Amino acid sequence: MLFALSRMRSGELNITPRQRGRGQIREGLAYVRGRPDIILIMALVFVLGTFGMNFQMTTALMATAVFHKGAGAYGLLGSIMAVGSLSAALMSARRPNPRLRVLLVAFASFAVASATLALAPTYIWFAVLLIPVGLSALTVLTTANSMVQLSVDPAMRGRVMALYMAVFMGGTPLGSPWIGWIGSAWGPRWTILVGSLATGLAVLAAMLYLVHSEDIHLNYDRRLRPRWSVVRGEIIEPVPEVAN
Repeated sequence: MLFALSRMRSGELNITPRQRGRGQIREGLAYVRGRPDIILIMALVFVLGTFGMNFQMTTALMATAVFHKGAGAYGLLGSIMAVGSLSAALMSARRPNPRLRVLLVAFASFAVASATLALAPTYIWFAVLLIPVGLSALTVLTTANSMVQLSVDPAMRGRVMALYMAVFMGGTPLGSPWIGWIGSAWGPRWTILVGSLATGLAVLAAMLYLVHSEDIHLNYDRRLRPRWSVVRGEIIEPVPEVAN
């Protein structure tokens, strides 16, 4: 990190004037309140951080209570999950622009992957399934972070990101007691299943909200070459393709 900071070219940085005085937090909250796109992203990240990102607890319970493994096997799970996280980081670096579509697909993928993880029959399968879980989780986080940072007014970026991190990091300690209680009452597998159910319902609610607010329609054409298409506003009949 120190080497990366030393290599930054300060002449190419866009300096945002610092603003002082009262009401800075209030202005940041008012700005976010007027941005439903940012509120949607923060709501998704809050659900993920509260119910889905308790891996230190859930993997420990699964390793010890379900698969009857020791500390070494539990530590190995974190390394295996890092394979998926590293893959997601490399994929995010190659992606030119963060898209809401990528965020929603990654969020849905996390719900499916974590549900499959909770039902893993053996320790080996559990370890293997941690890879797509780590990949989808980090894809959600990097995409959401980039979308928020790149879409806000530079003068508001610091305050918005502070609120974003408070929503994300603050959700984990709120959800941990509930996850622990669920694990003691219903069993270790439910500590993961609850997160997958919560994230699945969250992405479904987000898609329904987008369909309603953005007037998005899903159209299916069976003529010549069957295909799905997503259109905004009034549904327009697709023009048939001319066969060569």
